[in-house]
Amino acid sequence: MTKILIVGGGYAGFYTALGLEKWLTAGEADVVLVDPLPYMTYQPFLPEVAAGSIEPRHAVVALRRHLPKTEVVTARVTNIDHATKTATITPEIGEPWQLEYDQIVVTAGSVSRTFPIPGVADVAIGLKTVEEATAIRDRLLANFARAANLPAGAERDRLLTVTVIGGGFAGIEVFGELRSLASSLLKFYPNLKFEDTSFHLIEAMGRIMPEVSLKTSYWVLKNLDQRGAQVHLDTQLTSAVGGKIELSTGESFESDLIIWTAGVMANPVLRNTDLPVEERGRLRVGADLRVINDDGVIADAWGAGDVSAVPDLTGKGIGGFCVPNAQHAVREGKLLAKNVVSVLRGDEPVPYRHENAGAVATLGLGVGVFQSGKIAITGFPAWVMHRGYHGLAIPMWERKIRVFTLWALNVVLNRDIVSIEARETPRKAFEEYASRPRV
Repeated sequence: MTKILIVGGGYAGFYTALGLEKWLTAGEADVVLVDPLPYMTYQPFLPEVAAGSIEPRHAVVALRRHLPKTEVVTARVTNIDHATKTATITPEIGEPWQLEYDQIVVTAGSVSRTFPIPGVADVAIGLKTVEEATAIRDRLLANFARAANLPAGAERDRLLTVTVIGGGFAGIEVFGELRSLASSLLKFYPNLKFEDTSFHLIEAMGRIMPEVSLKTSYWVLKNLDQRGAQVHLDTQLTSAVGGKIELSTGESFESDLIIWTAGVMANPVLRNTDLPVEERGRLRVGADLRVINDDGVIADAWGAGDVSAVPDLTGKGIGGFCVPNAQHAVREGKLLAKNVVSVLRGDEPVPYRHENAGAVATLGLGVGVFQSGKIAITGFPAWVMHRGYHGLAIPMWERKIRVFTLWALNVVLNRDIVSIEARETPRKAFEEYASRPRV
C-alpha cells in the first residue's frame, strides 16, 4: 500500500492525519505520524495554562487516542532524503532507523526565534510548549511564596517582577493573564501590596498586536496601564545576564521571570532535507500545498502550517504568505488531507484560500479583545467570545468538555493557585532521606 509519512503532530499534522483517517478507504494507504511528543498542543490556551485557568493536560490532545488508524511514532525526524524517499527516525532511546515512504507531509511547525542577546538563552523561557506554560505558572506562584518571607528590598522586588519580550498576541495574552493572576494572589499574602509587583512588556516596534487596528491596540495599552502593567514601545532588550534587564532606552531592573515571545521560525529539521526552502528557512509550497521549486511541483511532497511558506490568495498576508497561526494551520491540514487523497485517486488538488475570520485575545479574567475587519469589541464581551471560540476550537469533544467543565468550576471555586515547582526535581525528596551503604 501507499505509505504516507507525516512529519510533525501539531495543528496541521494532527488535522491532516484526522482527515486522512476520514477520507481514505480501508487498504488504500498506511499513514505514519512522527513527532517527539505524544500529543498535540493547543497553543492558544498556553497563556491561560500559565495563569492557572486551564489545567496543562486539558490543553493537549493525545495523538494515539484520537488517531486510532494512524501509526504514531514518538521520535524525531532528523533527516529527509526525498530523492530516495527515505526519512531518518531518531528516538530518544535506541538507534535511528530509515523509514521509506511514498508521500511525505511536512508539518513540523515552528520553534521560538531568538537573537544573540546576552543572557536570554540562559535565563529566559519561551511560550511554545505546555511544559513552558506550566513552568511559568509554577515560577510565579512559587515566587510569591518566597517573596512573602522577605523584607522589602531588591531581592523581593526581583521575585515579584515579570518581564515579557514581544508584543504580539502571545506576548500580550500571557502578559495580561499573569497580571491578572498576580493581582488575585495578593489576598493570600497580606504582607505584599499591589505596588510590590512589577510587570514589564518590551516591544521593539512602535505598537503592539499588529493583527488588530491601531485604535484597538491603544485600548489594550490603556487597559494594561490601568492594571499596573508597563509596556515599553520602541524599545529593545540589550541584555538579560543574570536576570538583570537592560533596555535600549537606558533603563534597567532585575527580573526573576523573563518570558520570550518575540517571534518564531520554521522547525530546523528543514536544514537536514533536500526539499526546497525560501530565504526565511520555510518549506516552499504552492497554493495547493504541494512542495515546489523553480521548476514547478515536486511530486509526492506536501507542506502546511508554520513550517511552510503558504501563499495567501486573499492578498492580505504578510509578504504574500499566510501568517503562522492556528487559524490557518488547522484549515490547511484539513485541505491537505483532501488533496493528498485526490492525487492518490488521480484527481487535481484544490488551492488553499481562507479569509481571516478575525482575531480574539484574552487579557486576564473578564478582559478580552476581538477584531474582525472594522468591528472591534473589548472588555468582558470579547473575553466571553474568546472562551467560546477557543473552547469549541480545541479538537475532540472530550477535550472541549474538560475545558468547559473546568471553566465552570472556576466560577465557583476560583482557579487553583498551587505551585508544583518541585516536579522539575521529583527525586529530590526521596534522595534527601534515602539510606545509603556505609563506606
